[in-house]
Amino acid sequence: MNSNSTKLPYIGVDIGGSHITAAHVDATTFKVIENTLKRERVAAMDTAEVILKSWLNVLSSLIIRANGENTKIGIAMPGPFDYEKGISMMQNQEKYDALYGINVKEILAQRLGIPEADIVFINDAEAFLRGELASGAAADKERAIGITLGTGLGSTSNGTGVTVDMNWAFRPFKDSIAEEYISTRWFLKRYKEITGAEVKNVEVLLEVADIAVKNEIFEEFSDNLSIFLNDFIAQEKPEVVVIGGNIAKTWDHFIGALTAKIIDKSVVVRQSEMWEDAALVGAANALA
Repeated sequence: MNSNSTKLPYIGVDIGGSHITAAHVDATTFKVIENTLKRERVAAMDTAEVILKSWLNVLSSLIIRANGENTKIGIAMPGPFDYEKGISMMQNQEKYDALYGINVKEILAQRLGIPEADIVFINDAEAFLRGELASGAAADKERAIGITLGTGLGSTSNGTGVTVDMNWAFRPFKDSIAEEYISTRWFLKRYKEITGAEVKNVEVLLEVADIAVKNEIFEEFSDNLSIFLNDFIAQEKPEVVVIGGNIAKTWDHFIGALTAKIIDKSVVVRQSEMWEDAALVGAANALA
């Protein structure tokens, strides 16, 4: 199993809008075990059976049984989701509509041949911060908030001593909610407003936009994110803000402007160190 731990490794899982990623996570060090990572694309708007089959293909390949035990599974899942019962509540989000109201935990346990108690679900943003606290960009700090920037806006904090999903994506913000101004779709919408052209993601925007347009868009984005973060920091009083997700990979285009606009200069803003591994480790950490 490529691990020095005497315990069976955990299986850490990250369910995204179009993929499932999973790996063994060492139960002692909480690091992803090399060469165990599995990833499969998921047709998220297909039938429940098609979706579950993709997940089961990955999970079944990682199950280990030894001495009457089996590997336990921690799953980072986007919301809305009943994490305790394992029931999907996602609807009209262009992903996993077919799973609405289905007890996913029960089905996975039955088909994998393991007890339901050995499967734990955790919010994906919460898993991200738990991973960075365990062995990533927040490992040297006590108080942290985590932000994931991508198709959605994830927000989590351990300000109360327990890492929890803050769900600030839906807070009122300007003319709508925060997620409408701090996500991939804002970039695509803003680019179209300025140029009249469409791009499919932020990576393509960076490739095709001229410098003036890129600068304008990222300056506005830093404004939006700083307003959001200043309120979040004032409430939670973290030592560090860790930013992950695909938009965080455009770091050099916004971090200078962003840090200049952060009011509390005692707070350090860091890019994710773990990236995809953060959610895997954080989900596994929920089993400890």
